[in-house]
Amino acid sequence: MKVDLQQIEEAAKELYIRALKLLPPDVKEGLDRLAAGESDAGAKRMLGTMIQNIKVAEDQANLLCQDTGIPIYNVRIGRGVEAHGFDLKEAIRRGCARSTREYSFRSSIVHPTTRVNEQTSTGRRVPIVHFEFSDRENFLEIEMIPKGSGSENNSWLKMAIPAEGVDAIKTFVIDCVLEAGGKTCPPTIVGVGVGGTADLCVHLAKLAATRPLGSHCEDPEGAKLEAALTPAVNMLGVGPQGLGGDSTAFAVHVETAATHITMNPVAVNMQCHSARRARATFTSGGLEYGY
Repeated sequence: MKVDLQQIEEAAKELYIRALKLLPPDVKEGLDRLAAGESDAGAKRMLGTMIQNIKVAEDQANLLCQDTGIPIYNVRIGRGVEAHGFDLKEAIRRGCARSTREYSFRSSIVHPTTRVNEQTSTGRRVPIVHFEFSDRENFLEIEMIPKGSGSENNSWLKMAIPAEGVDAIKTFVIDCVLEAGGKTCPPTIVGVGVGGTADLCVHLAKLAATRPLGSHCEDPEGAKLEAALTPAVNMLGVGPQGLGGDSTAFAVHVETAATHITMNPVAVNMQCHSARRARATFTSGGLEYGY
């Protein structure tokens, strides 16, 4: 399957717009579930306001949040796909820039020291484009995630001592959620990375934070951590927007990797209640958009 770079560019543009305007069904269902089980009256009202905001945004084809985030594109390439990596990345970059110019939403991307904003949602090494590979035939998938600063500012890494074991991981996650409080616009998805190197661990936490609700870690030990930490986090009383209640997080998601015998990295990265993402899948049968 030969990749059409113009089609990739159009998809990259369309995905950014879709992600900013259409919330995935699993997140909507997650908000409904939390609202149904919330015991605090104020928190229940707050969740109701969030749900109404989503409905108004979608009815008016408006943005779910004024923060258009830092654009992240996750690309999965299958067998039999003909594509030049550099050209593919440049097509995604062009599409990202076009979405901002043609639809006039806020560009959130600036140079780190001069703070100059090019007004294109692009800059040095941005958009962030990750490449992975699949064993599926004639398959290429692009996932777009606009990661807002409210959630991204709440990121942590700890090089834990291996002798402290799983307890150190659990304590660190709980401490991070308490430190974040309402700054992440909860209810959140708490992403946890365990293992690898420092940089891989942080990347794993990001992957965990941006996974669909209802998904689980493929590593059974990571899944155990998810099952233990999700109820623990929701006992902290942070609640929606940090105003108290049972609904601090939709879930805690964990991703793991093997690590060195003398270290045990653990990272936390959070996603806000507007857990936005959009997906384009290219196959020999054509192009399909989804979440």
